[in-house]
Amino acid sequence: MDLRKLKTLIDLVSESNVSELEITEAEGKVRIVKSGGAVVQQYMAAPAQAAAPAAAAAAPVAELPAPAAPTGHIVKSPMVGTFYRASSPGAKSFVEVGSQVKEGETICIIEAMKILNEIEADKSGTVTRILGENGQAVEYGQPLFVIE
Repeated sequence: MDLRKLKTLIDLVSESNVSELEITEAEGKVRIVKSGGAVVQQYMAAPAQAAAPAAAAAAPVAELPAPAAPTGHIVKSPMVGTFYRASSPGAKSFVEVGSQVKEGETICIIEAMKILNEIEADKSGTVTRILGENGQAVEYGQPLFVIE
């Protein structure tokens, strides 16, 4: 499914009275569910993701202190995918903590559906925190960087 179409559908569900939307296409099935104001996406084509919630439900729940909210401008993931700090495995990272960035400068890549999407800084400033882990899955709206 086209990422722009997916983002548009998520935005429509977020802003409407629709509580659930399921779409099946040749690439797989996408289910978008709004629960308590937040939009949750489920990709039915990924069997590994379906097993993870069951394992998490079986584990005992421990109360952990809430992490402190980062101060500064937060750059969030515009899509679901895999977060990469560099253009290739051996390449230098786009940014490090302390890097000066300009608005529109590439700061990471998110791979989604075998497409490498360059993510640009939406504000100029200094990178003070990198919240995404290289090679890890990220969700739509997940904080990736803090720029001050």
